Amino acid sequence: MCGIMGYAGAGNAAAIVYNGLLRLEYRGYDSAGIAVMYDGKIKIAKKRGRVKELSAFCGELAGNVGIGHTRWATHGRPSDKNAHPHSSGKITLVHNGIIENYPKLKEELIASGGKFASETDSEVAAKLVDKNYDGDILEALIKSCKMLEGSYALMVMCEGFDGIAVAKYKSPVIIGLGDGGNFCASDEPALAGLCPGICVLEDGDFALITADEVKIFDSDGKRVERAVLENLAEEKSLDLCGYPHYMLKEINESPAAVRNTASAFSSCGKACEILSGAKRIILTGCGTAYHAALMGKRYIENFSSVHARADFAGELRYASRTAEEGDVLVAVTQSGETADTVEAARLYGSFGAKVLAVTNSPHSAITRIADGVVYADSGAEICVAATKSYSAQLAALYLCACVAAGGDVKAREEELFACSDMLRSFIERTDVRRLAERCSKSSAVYFLGRDLDYCAALEGSLKLKEVSYVFSAGYPAGELKHGTLALVDGKVACVFSITDPALAEKSASAVEQVLSRGGAAAVLTDIDGVKEEFGGRAEIISLPACGKYLAPLFSAAVMQLLAYRTAVILGRDPDKPRNLAKSVTVE
Repeated sequence: MCGIMGYAGAGNAAAIVYNGLLRLEYRGYDSAGIAVMYDGKIKIAKKRGRVKELSAFCGELAGNVGIGHTRWATHGRPSDKNAHPHSSGKITLVHNGIIENYPKLKEELIASGGKFASETDSEVAAKLVDKNYDGDILEALIKSCKMLEGSYALMVMCEGFDGIAVAKYKSPVIIGLGDGGNFCASDEPALAGLCPGICVLEDGDFALITADEVKIFDSDGKRVERAVLENLAEEKSLDLCGYPHYMLKEINESPAAVRNTASAFSSCGKACEILSGAKRIILTGCGTAYHAALMGKRYIENFSSVHARADFAGELRYASRTAEEGDVLVAVTQSGETADTVEAARLYGSFGAKVLAVTNSPHSAITRIADGVVYADSGAEICVAATKSYSAQLAALYLCACVAAGGDVKAREEELFACSDMLRSFIERTDVRRLAERCSKSSAVYFLGRDLDYCAALEGSLKLKEVSYVFSAGYPAGELKHGTLALVDGKVACVFSITDPALAEKSASAVEQVLSRGGAAAVLTDIDGVKEEFGGRAEIISLPACGKYLAPLFSAAVMQLLAYRTAVILGRDPDKPRNLAKSVTVE
């Protein structure tokens, strides 16, 4: 899930690639590098650390053709030597993906005299292309890729060729078609403001990109055409708009994401048709998207008689099941490129299930696989931790559940419009600093709830741990006494979500269990009786009275703000948490 960027044109390649990498840094930020060709020779600058570390070198990289890379380490620790680009002979390349058979290939290359400078799998690709190069870079790349197993998006420069050769298999590549130059990148944000049109490469495609033209080839090297699409990337997406971090900015954009998703739902006719005929719905995703899928399962089973289940995409892929008539797989993914989710969708599609994608990315891999698409329209999300995209996914799945139940979709859309307005004012006035101080000093933080509130608790726990590095876990409130209570003492904080009146008494019992053991408790609730019961004994965060089905949008905002404030107190970077990247395109 590294970010890669390339440019061939009349402009300053180093500056263009550098700015593109800044927009792709959410994909990885362990190290970064740029290679530029000038007068037939390739010059490289690469460093461990953030993309900004390259700024001092950009002035030294003169030329009109360049490639760049921002890394999320898989093979080899973050270091200068493991940073991309990698070179061999006349060849210099960058790689996103994982070459699964690299140990065998590396052994063969060493046996034939090859010497390696890095610990990466990617350097194997550079050595292979160099070994296979005999004057035709496209031929060398095609021959080399036939030897690779795994996933790859490769951008290759070759001394003597005034352009970039590209290969794509199970890792995304978008071609940008500009005036006076052409581009290639992992994702659309890198191309914001640079070109009006894009092409999305298919698995097995190759491309040759020069200043004047783009040629696309299939796996056999035959010329093919790919549809030219509108470049939807927003040039202003990197503007912090006065906020100190993207995470806080994007939490505040959640109301707009909910509204936009509800507005866009009327155009999802094919998706609605699929849902209306569903007999069984399997929801899947990874990380935050999986938690949204869990919430979607609860919505479907509460609103309709349709059986639903939710599975981690990485596990669903290995289930020995076949689809039944009327099965629908709902694949939830912000980027639309999450490897496990895409492969699960492919698998269930091959079983005969209808595939429905819930995604924020209209030109992604999942949309090309899916039979129908529901857009969780949150706009560009730069922070690695999902915030507004999660809110958009909840809104999308709320409407999907209504369709599956044959309900009044317009009425549900109106509910979400009203909820969006309430959410905006709620976020503006909600202050979680005191609770964040407590969490920052806690040995552990547990998030607890029942039913929908349990789904919310899982996501709250994930947010806190991924941006603040404070240990946290999400549990069903009823499970507290079956083991986790042994961990509760004066150093532990517990955050309860209680928004269902029918379950409030049972959840309140769990709060009492924590308080009686000396643990600190916070309660997120819209139920007056709960507020009265724990006022003065627990931290109370009042939610608007919006009903149990929409309450998760408000509890999510609280938990996101809590994670953000805790991270800031502890001096963490909430936008770029260690060891993580946003778009997980590797397995």
